[in-house]
Amino acid sequence: MSKTIGVILSGCGVQDGSEIHEATLTLLYLQSAGVQTVCFAPNNAQAQVVDHLSGKHSEEERNVLVESARIARGDVRDVRDADAEALDGLVLPGGFGAALNLCSFASEGADCSVEEGTASLVRAMYLAGKPIAAMCIAPAVIARVLGEHGVSLTIGTCEGTAAKLEAMGARHVACAVDVCHIDREHRIISTPAYMLAENIGEAAGGIEQLVKALVEMA
Repeated sequence: MSKTIGVILSGCGVQDGSEIHEATLTLLYLQSAGVQTVCFAPNNAQAQVVDHLSGKHSEEERNVLVESARIARGDVRDVRDADAEALDGLVLPGGFGAALNLCSFASEGADCSVEEGTASLVRAMYLAGKPIAAMCIAPAVIARVLGEHGVSLTIGTCEGTAAKLEAMGARHVACAVDVCHIDREHRIISTPAYMLAENIGEAAGGIEQLVKALVEMA
């Protein structure tokens, strides 16, 4: 029976949603591994909207689920409807949307909260002993939900961000861009991706390793 991996998206675009390269590479490597994927996203308004050409904030309003459908080619579900029992693993691509729309880490740091549906699914997967992977800044979501369990994870080498994750109870491990960190005790996998990568090729190596570890652990 084919494994099924859930993918939580946070919009479309690095500055206010999912990092498109990270999300696409994740989906590509999952398909190459022969697993089924189910994309999820919060059905909420984005915390902010950014014009990716100018880099300026826009007064436009966008919905996280609707924007995530751009990456998922329309096949995306409300994360509040996700059923952990139907999944064998879970992965969260990065992008600033993970720190804006999946949680409030971008504005509140270690005092952040996590979007209810996302927190519920992450917690349910953890309690069921199913592996969870996160990349780029998305490990902040994991640190907030599971930090009390002492999970170890990486966002690369940024000491300031690492300190905030550790303030939430997680243990940060410095990690190069082309590999992933595996917390086998808690079944958490993470990689820096564009926290360190300067191009899609550099991001690809670590993401491929993360997906391989996730599928093997599922």
